[in-house]
Amino acid sequence: MIRPTKPEDAAALIAVASTIGFEPNELEALGKMLADYFGGNTDSDSFWLTDEDDKDGPVGVAYCEPERMTDQTWNLQLIAIHPNRQGQGRGRKLMRYVEETLKARGGRMLLVETLANLERTRTFYAKCGYEEEARIRDFYTAGADKIVFRKVLNAD
Repeated sequence: MIRPTKPEDAAALIAVASTIGFEPNELEALGKMLADYFGGNTDSDSFWLTDEDDKDGPVGVAYCEPERMTDQTWNLQLIAIHPNRQGQGRGRKLMRYVEETLKARGGRMLLVETLANLERTRTFYAKCGYEEEARIRDFYTAGADKIVFRKVLNAD
């Protein structure tokens, strides 16, 4: 079941991020982002979604925020599914839920980014209908390129 994230989901979602390889500093930043979101310390229309399993609780997360100074362009900042639940279509369902949420809000375009060396992630975005829009060489560190994918949601 996909639903809006609740404050009590935070620890489980940080644990999901840990299982997919987030570094300690990234986990700390994620915890701060969630705390700011639930504390009302954000000035955007960002939203968090949780994919919850009846038996195991939260197993997936998505976080999306609007791109400032644009006409309804959004960024998917995070999408993650626990490794034990990957390959079951959960990521694709979560992505569709994000897209439908954005369409209902008048969202025009969704951008996602990833590291160039994460082939499985890039394949996932392509299967979800995203096209590679840009590559920024050496963005994260020397030799670690950033790939930006794009999908138009509402062409109007």
